[in-house]
Amino acid sequence: MKITNQVISDPLDFLNQIAQRAMLLYPVSSRSTIRLLNYSENATYLIEDTETGDRAILRINRPGYHIKEELEAELIWMEAIRSHSSIVVPEPITGSNGELVQLVSAGHDGQDPYHCVMFTFLAGSAPDEENESRLEIQFAKLGEITAHLHNHTSMWKDSGQLSRPTWDYETMLGSKPKWGRWQDGLDMTPERVEVLKQAAGNVSQRLSRFGKTPDRFGLVHADLRLANLLVEDEQIKVIDFDDCGFSWFLYDLASALSFMEHKDCVPNLIRAWLKGYETVRTISDEEKEEIPTFIMLRRLTLVAWVGSHSDSETAQELGAEFTHKTVELAEQYLLDRRLN
Repeated sequence: MKITNQVISDPLDFLNQIAQRAMLLYPVSSRSTIRLLNYSENATYLIEDTETGDRAILRINRPGYHIKEELEAELIWMEAIRSHSSIVVPEPITGSNGELVQLVSAGHDGQDPYHCVMFTFLAGSAPDEENESRLEIQFAKLGEITAHLHNHTSMWKDSGQLSRPTWDYETMLGSKPKWGRWQDGLDMTPERVEVLKQAAGNVSQRLSRFGKTPDRFGLVHADLRLANLLVEDEQIKVIDFDDCGFSWFLYDLASALSFMEHKDCVPNLIRAWLKGYETVRTISDEEKEEIPTFIMLRRLTLVAWVGSHSDSETAQELGAEFTHKTVELAEQYLLDRRLN
């Protein structure tokens, strides 16, 4: 096996070595090449057999983010979705030892091994954010898919037993934020902190009132942004369940709007999503009323992510303007919430 198109840098060179070791643990051809697709939270590689053209996806998980049991739970849910719904998701590939999650030694004493997983390759490309009319059609379809996903998790008796993280106010904006503190976002000033603090407080109060009853809180994907969708012809496929966990069902809508919450097209996208969702599953007026709250929750969480990943390509592309636009969103959110 050989690595192609690898980026020359120490971290990536090390991860490439981990990828090569991981390949030996899966039933793939020795003719296969490894090409880095994405390096963010995790390192994702495309595996391709040079003779047959067969492809698979290898994911090397970021150390310390998930334990092995949580990764196994992610794959168990994906298998359940494939078996008991019409939603198209990748199929987890079992290693040669019969395990879904493979442990690869980092080669350094005292360093925890890397957790690796492999999936079947799904064809398609992410929705085009700039094609707004097309995106509305796709959001209606995404709403329908999300409703099927929520019906599945509501009816699947094992969903509550999975070892997956909880995404609520405390773990996103509270004292134990998984992605860091929003206060550490880029280009924060006392004035901006004060506005976002008021917005976060409003979110906290409204979510406490909204509650976590089983009809509105359960196992969700939690990261249905455009980058985690693949469109092929008229079909939408869902990938990357790495952040799946227990949260409000409406958080899946908020996550679908990630990084574009400030755009003028968002109200139309929300309407399209709701139209598709309600063809499958009912949603109350009370839930619809709190959609801006969940969007604000997600946006503040992303501010924290950008601040804690300032060296990442995504954070650098977003820059300080992401914080500035978030403050504008927060000001409008506070004005609208005061009127209701």
